[in-house]
Amino acid sequence: MFNYVARQAIYDHNKNVFAYELLFRDGIINCFPNISQSEATSNILAGSHLSIGVENITDNRPAFINFHTDSLLYRFPSSLDPLNVIIEIVETVDITDELIAACQHIANLGYKIALDDYDFSEKWDALIPLAQYIKIEVSDIDFSNSRKKTKIDTLIRSGKTLIAERVETLTEFEELKRVGFDLFQGYFLSKPEVVKHRNIEINLTSIIELVDISVSKEFNYEKINNIFEKDVGLSYKLMRFINNPLFNKRQRIDSLSHALKYLGEVELKKFIALIALASLKGEKPIDLVYTSLCRAQFCKLIATEMKLTNETTLGFVIGLFSLVDALIDLPMPEVMNKMPFSDEAKKVLCHQDHSGSLALQFQLCLAIEIADWDAIDLLAKKTNLTLPIIFTKYYESMEWANEMKTLMS
Repeated sequence: MFNYVARQAIYDHNKNVFAYELLFRDGIINCFPNISQSEATSNILAGSHLSIGVENITDNRPAFINFHTDSLLYRFPSSLDPLNVIIEIVETVDITDELIAACQHIANLGYKIALDDYDFSEKWDALIPLAQYIKIEVSDIDFSNSRKKTKIDTLIRSGKTLIAERVETLTEFEELKRVGFDLFQGYFLSKPEVVKHRNIEINLTSIIELVDISVSKEFNYEKINNIFEKDVGLSYKLMRFINNPLFNKRQRIDSLSHALKYLGEVELKKFIALIALASLKGEKPIDLVYTSLCRAQFCKLIATEMKLTNETTLGFVIGLFSLVDALIDLPMPEVMNKMPFSDEAKKVLCHQDHSGSLALQFQLCLAIEIADWDAIDLLAKKTNLTLPIIFTKYYESMEWANEMKTLMS
């Protein structure tokens, strides 16, 4: 039985990740047609909980998990830790006396409940007293509608935590925050919030020089060494990188030159990309960097599995810089004008290339992030890799990204 999961972030007022929604849904059956909905849900939950651990998938944040009618009636949530998960009741459930009793039982066990795609219909009235979280799509929020406005005000006064879904712009985010929504789900963090110029040369000259060297045909250790010798901060980060238990076991480093040679060209290129991204981050949420790290490692691992060894480093760089527009508040094409990347890499990052192998790796990663199962199935076939291998590599990437986050501080 295959076990896999995708996750989508839920953000707080400060645009930090509060929780992740683990996207188990009917679309999975399109990939595995021999598994019924109930069987698929039970095996996915059991597999993720026992073999991976929900807390590892969510980086120890709360997990919102979708449940359908059968999985609620069969008490599937009881296999999970109520301290780690929120039971999300999807909009397609049949709200019967039996279902209400099952939800009451689940609530009595200590689980928090969320109502998904709340549409202000009276059918939800019996479940609202049991729910702590109410999720409403932006397209269904209309404050000119007095009935909807009254219901939203009532939910807020009764202490419900309101989650806005499909938030696409900064304007929507700010307005919903102002009227009382607590949490937000959508793609607005993946885009620049405002277009404002930032002088990339200030305190970043040596970083850009390093990036330039790392993507040139001739990798010059002497030039790199000269740049590091002039920057104590860079050298310090390099030593931290080498001392990371994921990389260094017992090696004693006795000079900067030794450190660079010990690291090797491939790992040194990764370090340069990492440190560049960390420098660009500024005051932005660390979760943007985490997502970038995860994408980078995934593209590298998939390129390796596809036997495209010449693309592992470039795939890593593409994933790593895929959110740089959000990090420095500039449109991606404008950022790429300042970066010494190949035209192929720039086209992938600007979403202008959807056909090449680098674009394939990147698009597969994006599809997994949003649980687009049809796209995952289609792209997986193009890679000639099985879905279990692909999702295993994604979990490995998440694990690696969690470890690498420590280097950003």
